[in-house]
Amino acid sequence: ENVGRLVRPIDVVVDAGNGTAGPVAPAIYRRLGARVTELFTDMDGRFPNHHPDPTVAENMRHLIRRVGETRAELGIAFDGDADRIGAVDADGRIIWGDELLVVYARDVLARNPHAVVVSEVKGSQRLYDDIAAHGGRGIMWKAGHSLLKAKMRETGALLGGEMSGHMFFKERYFGYDDGIYAGARLLEILGRTGRTVAQLLADLPRAYSTPEIRVDCPDDRKFAVADRVRDRFRAEGRDIVDVDGVRIRFPHGWGLVRASNTQPVLVLRFEAETAEELAQYQRVVEQAVAAVRGELGG
Repeated sequence: ENVGRLVRPIDVVVDAGNGTAGPVAPAIYRRLGARVTELFTDMDGRFPNHHPDPTVAENMRHLIRRVGETRAELGIAFDGDADRIGAVDADGRIIWGDELLVVYARDVLARNPHAVVVSEVKGSQRLYDDIAAHGGRGIMWKAGHSLLKAKMRETGALLGGEMSGHMFFKERYFGYDDGIYAGARLLEILGRTGRTVAQLLADLPRAYSTPEIRVDCPDDRKFAVADRVRDRFRAEGRDIVDVDGVRIRFPHGWGLVRASNTQPVLVLRFEAETAEELAQYQRVVEQAVAAVRGELGG
């Protein structure tokens, strides 16, 4: 009852990566009215075909190929315990987490004007701009699904999501990250609108971005480096967001430096309107990181 039967049949390929979604997701999607092609749906903890992590492009290559072979409208992938979703459109393009959240946010906001949507500091500025353009309130918060869920409870948000593929639906669901349910909601949106994912995102402004860049940095120095980089750009009068490390806003993009909460690394990411600006912003921030590490000796 949390997702309606599809208005039209949709051809979808489901790659469970030999994880727990295999025995469950295809059956649910067929019950909704989808035509499902299964890929690696036998559970096998050795993960013989690929590691079940849809944030890694290499892990999506089998799904991309099968979507093309079957001329499916959509490909859906899961991580091992099915609390994260990955997606591929009909053209074989990976739809990353912040783009998926745009699709979900537009759908939720159409029924719930002014709703709150929470995402992380690593997300595209296009996401936050699009939430505002559709009447919502986007909150940029710390990375980490437990932190995001806590912020959703605090703000009464109806939707939240991460680049990693954790999607949290409070509208018509329970507010926790369920990749199988997220896939069902995506199928429902495509069925109701009669549009593909690519068509739904066609009006989203183009942007150039990097993946997450992970730079080794000792645990006892990584937070100090991020803090010192923040202070450096603040002293220059830059517009910054410091809820989690520092996100530096440039005229046509942004750069991020944050300390990982789980590994001895700094996480960097960049986005800009042009490839030239992307390279420029990345150079400015990486030079600042190198200078600070030189000052701190690590």
